[in-house]
Amino acid sequence: MDLRVAAPASVAAAARRGVLGGGGASLRVPVSRRRSLSVRTSVATTEPAATAAVGALEDEDVETRNARTVVAVILGGGAGTRLFPLTKRRAKPAVPIGGAYRLIDVPMSNCINSGINKVYVLTQFNSASLNRHLSRSYNFSNGVGFGDGFVEVLAATQRPGLEGNRWFQGTADAVRQFAWLFDDAKSKDIEDVLILSGDHLYRMDYMDFVQSHRQRDAGISICCLPIDDSRASDFGLMKIDDTGRVISFSEKPKGADLKAMQVDTTILGLPKEEAEKKPYIASMGVYLFKKELLLNLLRWRFPTANDFGSEIIPAAAKEINVKAYLFNDYWEDIGTIKSFFEANLALAEQPPGFSFYDASKPMYTSRRNLPPSMISSSKVTDSIISHGCFLDSCRIEHSVIGIRSRVGSNVHLKDTVMLGADFYETDAERGDQLAEGKVPIGIGENTSIQKCIIDKNARIGKNVIIANSESVLEADRTSEGFHIRSGITVVLKNSVIADGLVI
Repeated sequence: MDLRVAAPASVAAAARRGVLGGGGASLRVPVSRRRSLSVRTSVATTEPAATAAVGALEDEDVETRNARTVVAVILGGGAGTRLFPLTKRRAKPAVPIGGAYRLIDVPMSNCINSGINKVYVLTQFNSASLNRHLSRSYNFSNGVGFGDGFVEVLAATQRPGLEGNRWFQGTADAVRQFAWLFDDAKSKDIEDVLILSGDHLYRMDYMDFVQSHRQRDAGISICCLPIDDSRASDFGLMKIDDTGRVISFSEKPKGADLKAMQVDTTILGLPKEEAEKKPYIASMGVYLFKKELLLNLLRWRFPTANDFGSEIIPAAAKEINVKAYLFNDYWEDIGTIKSFFEANLALAEQPPGFSFYDASKPMYTSRRNLPPSMISSSKVTDSIISHGCFLDSCRIEHSVIGIRSRVGSNVHLKDTVMLGADFYETDAERGDQLAEGKVPIGIGENTSIQKCIIDKNARIGKNVIIANSESVLEADRTSEGFHIRSGITVVLKNSVIADGLVI
């Protein structure tokens, strides 16, 4: 049996480990990440002078990795229409992933592990559950272990003097509406602003990015992925010169336009053999701006531009030093039902492309104090089972089972992502519901489900078959408790699937 029980870390644990210390933690410079030092000295150079020169260069490296002068802005305000119906009642960054986490935990954890402890989160649509999760998971009000750090939720609002009294119109407009915060006293030491998305899955040390940005004296830096021919036309691509400066952009080019965007990715540090296979670079939507430059672009240079990726950065690249920074590791945009489904199931593969199991750089989330899962007479293969689940005489293959899930006897789940439940029903409550002909939370006995996403608190009855046997690609069956998106059945949150229903 190949069974993994997810064990998310809590932010309190990070504080105890000193990961978020306001001073020392943000100034850590591991020996492996210090650049090699070469100091030429004449015969007359004394040993103390040489030592001082080396020390000065090391101090310079420490300063370029000073996380206390960086603030992160996580964009969480998008409507998430491509992830509907998972975003029907929640913001996209609040969508659960990996059985025990939410998407917002990814950039938040990356910030924590990078020593960045000043974070703004911009919210707009369906933000209640996102705000609640952030307040429970990243509550730094006691100040223990976090120095001068903060996590602040900035909700879209209408106020006097705002042109048209409008909501966020795009990524740049969202930051512009709160640009006044960077004039605040607590931002006086901020030098660089890190712009992040709340719907990506990856693990990254942002201070490597910051260090590169500062050492190359870039006004703007863009994180990019090396891409091969098969996927290049699905991304916004960039072209660079031989110094790594970005000189042009192209959004999802094809044919001759695609070939024109080929670059020598060895310039950014990719090995030659791999560079030949991946001759394109795609933007990850992760940007770093010098603070004063960002404010100038938003307020004066491009005061009506709404988007960073398609408007401000391409226009600014003609005048400003915009550098590309290579990130050659796992990264996935969780922007559609299909990508969400595939990314979750990929976590259960052997070996997984991305793993939450990294003790040195854990993914943090809310402390729930749930008990271990109880598994009775069940067969589980290539799956993830989260905390507090009850599995009774069932078979689970290549699936992700979320917190507090209940799976009844003789149930077969295959290629299924079950988001779990927000609360438990007692045995007495479940017995009363069954006696009244109602369906309790979880999956009833003798049910078979495959290629399905089951949202939270769903009640699936006995003898149900969910297999999309007619291979329907898109369907809105809200009245029956489900949608079909990209051929994947999505059982709605709080919905009831009656006994014996065949989908």
